[in-house]
Amino acid sequence: MPVRRAEATWKGDLKGGEGWLKSASDNVQGKYSAASRFEDGTGTNPEELIAAAHAGCYSMALSGELGGAGHPPTSIDTKAEVRIEKQGAGFAITGITLSTKAIVPGISQDDFQKIAEQAKTGCPVSKALASVPITLEAQLVSS
Repeated sequence: MPVRRAEATWKGDLKGGEGWLKSASDNVQGKYSAASRFEDGTGTNPEELIAAAHAGCYSMALSGELGGAGHPPTSIDTKAEVRIEKQGAGFAITGITLSTKAIVPGISQDDFQKIAEQAKTGCPVSKALASVPITLEAQLVSS
């Protein structure tokens, strides 16, 4: 099985420093700082990357579950929000919301919701983040 890699460099103290991170493929890279992570500063941050990974993984998991149930989707659009909050002396990821909209011909609303929930628990990134509450908002756009 493949091993995925990324790297990060940080220079300076936490408040005034800055870093650079990148994936081994160079498809994901960018500067990050305390301001981009804990405030609304410019740059990327680890939580944004977790959100991108979770949205991508969930979309693929949902497609697989739907196809396996005989309802291949036309399209799936997933957004993920990762919340980070101050807790005590540090910070913690306190919740993730997945919002997905899917076009799936010939499926009932009930079946879609059931499969969407199965995909949430079956998604490898969801499994890796199981210590964080994950909320799903799944919308069947067209059936």
